Amino acid sequence: MTPHILLVDDDPFTQQLFKGLFRNVSLRLTVAGSVAEAKAAYHAHDFNLVILDQRLPDGNGLSLFGEMRAERPRQIAILITGYADYRDAVRAVKDGLFDYLTKPFENLDELEAVIDKALAMDSAYREISTLRDTLEGRGGHNPIVYRSQVMERVLNTVRQIAPLDTTVLIEGESGTGKELVARQIHLQSARSKSPLFAVNCGALSESLLEATLFGAEKGAFTSAARTTSGYFESANGGTLFLDEIADMSPKLQASLLRVLQEKQFTRLGSTAQRSTDFRLICATNRNLDEATRQGRFRSDLFYRINVVSITVPPLRDRREDIQALALYYLAHFCDKFQRAPMTFSPEAMRVLESAAWPGNVRELQHAVERAVAVNVGTSVDVCALGLSSPSVTVGPAAVAELLDFREARERFERDYFAAVMRAAGGNVSEAARLSGIARQNFHNRVVKFKLS
Repeated sequence: MTPHILLVDDDPFTQQLFKGLFRNVSLRLTVAGSVAEAKAAYHAHDFNLVILDQRLPDGNGLSLFGEMRAERPRQIAILITGYADYRDAVRAVKDGLFDYLTKPFENLDELEAVIDKALAMDSAYREISTLRDTLEGRGGHNPIVYRSQVMERVLNTVRQIAPLDTTVLIEGESGTGKELVARQIHLQSARSKSPLFAVNCGALSESLLEATLFGAEKGAFTSAARTTSGYFESANGGTLFLDEIADMSPKLQASLLRVLQEKQFTRLGSTAQRSTDFRLICATNRNLDEATRQGRFRSDLFYRINVVSITVPPLRDRREDIQALALYYLAHFCDKFQRAPMTFSPEAMRVLESAAWPGNVRELQHAVERAVAVNVGTSVDVCALGLSSPSVTVGPAAVAELLDFREARERFERDYFAAVMRAAGGNVSEAARLSGIARQNFHNRVVKFKLS
């Protein structure tokens, strides 16, 4: 969909500036010179971005923004303000304003970068909204939210192997979403109408895990007050997901291997053989190949479960997914806690996208849940996230000598762009993403300051 922007400003020079800025860009621009014209246009169209002046001939831009947000809670808007009004703009950011720009515009690159990020945020909100609507129509299964090519490759593999009814081993760090991948395999398989049973092998003692898998007759052990069916039996016709299989004891590894080979099992306390037919999906956050070489995992079981292997990458290797995941969880927890729709401030999103996330998607989910729980207002700021804002080391500050404004700004820009390039490992595309500046504009600075 071609982005549609509403510019609300009565200044002819500003109107011409934006028309020129978007002349060779694939988007629609609607211009309104007053609050009345803006309201009429807003009611008639769905705008991806609203850019509005703070001082209008018949009203105030901030008041107009409040009315727009009351009608469309996730409307993305940028305020144009004079230097004397910037404190009001800063406060408005806490109430959901995406960002503000001060007149006169001294840096068109900065203007383009803010607009690009605002449109990207709007696009992400719309994608998440569509995804949630689709999920509700399918019964509300948890989705795999992603934008990265590396996750697209993972899901392409899922689509290929899901119908084949073969055993699958899913590898990856804790919190990356291995169980979600397992559920996708099940949902896209011929067994999708039967249940999927999931058990965490590392969370149960050997005896409890054995009873959970095999089931038990009444009196088989002290606490067996009644006969129970195990997952081997209940998963017949469906799928069994064994998470953290590397934590399974050697005894149960041998028992599982026999069940896989014979397609039969015996309840604890019984001698009757029972047949079963389930698809096995296993997951681990450890290197099973290494564990097998060290004798900590049975090699024959490893070869049996490692028919098809899928590796789910950590969040640090798919940072393109962070924004989409954060927005999905933001909408989810606003609904869960019955809070009004919220947005992330640009600074909060920058912190989210640059955080290390050693706990991967699970850690991100918990950070957003905390933010929704403690946040006051409709815009989530950095404080609500409980994360440290990453700082950029820009070298010695120019405080020991007085510099004229142009020289001071150029020195800062050179140090800043050099620091971002270091943080991105010399990758211009990644550095541009971290800085929020369009790639071509960032590349121009790299050439200018000879940073390559």
